[in-house]
Amino acid sequence: MASWDWQVFCKETTSGEMVAGCFGRGGDVTYLNWIFSAWGWTLSVAALALVVALLVGSLMGILRTTPSRLLVLLGTSWTELFRNIPLLVQIFLWYHVLPALIPPLKSFPSFILVVFALGFFTSARISEQVKAGIQALPRGQRYAGLAMGLTLPQTYRYVLLPMAFRIVIPPLTSESMNIIKNSSVAFAVSIAELTMFAMQAGEETSRNIEMYLAVTGLYFISAFAINRVALFIENRVRVPGMIGGK
Repeated sequence: MASWDWQVFCKETTSGEMVAGCFGRGGDVTYLNWIFSAWGWTLSVAALALVVALLVGSLMGILRTTPSRLLVLLGTSWTELFRNIPLLVQIFLWYHVLPALIPPLKSFPSFILVVFALGFFTSARISEQVKAGIQALPRGQRYAGLAMGLTLPQTYRYVLLPMAFRIVIPPLTSESMNIIKNSSVAFAVSIAELTMFAMQAGEETSRNIEMYLAVTGLYFISAFAINRVALFIENRVRVPGMIGGK
């Protein structure tokens, strides 16, 4: 059985010398500094992509429940397009293909392109969940809102969506956890996130076991923290008598 050397994280990345306290100072960068920097990139990609996914996915889910056939077609087309193309292929399209077709994208850093690719991919899944949440509500709620003189957008804003989002918090939690894990594909376009750290640091130090176990632990901590926060929110906003309520 191979011996483990966790002190490798206290070594400087350039010279390989041990650094007191494990955190480098000045120009010294240890593998511990590096892994926390990579963790920050992972969280940044995931957080921004989640914002994009929630905004776009919610909009498409709403469009798919409207009486307008054109809007339903638009929302459905978006959902089917982005959920039926593999995420890695979408990232390569954003990185290699779209900048050639849309020249202004050439000035965008790869970080932003990955955020859009991951956000749009996840928005297709959120679209399905928002649509299901709205359709799970009794039809009478929509009719009651319209009968009170509210416009259709006002009915969605004040009547349907506040209840629908309470219903879909559990699946949205799963998508939030998935987006952390899916952010690992950003290594394919040289984003210095956790997976790229593990690959490069493992090659430099020949300590693949330690590097990949540390990265696995940080992915778990990130996803578990999202799960706990979402569970807290779900318990606070749960409405008795509604689906999932007590």
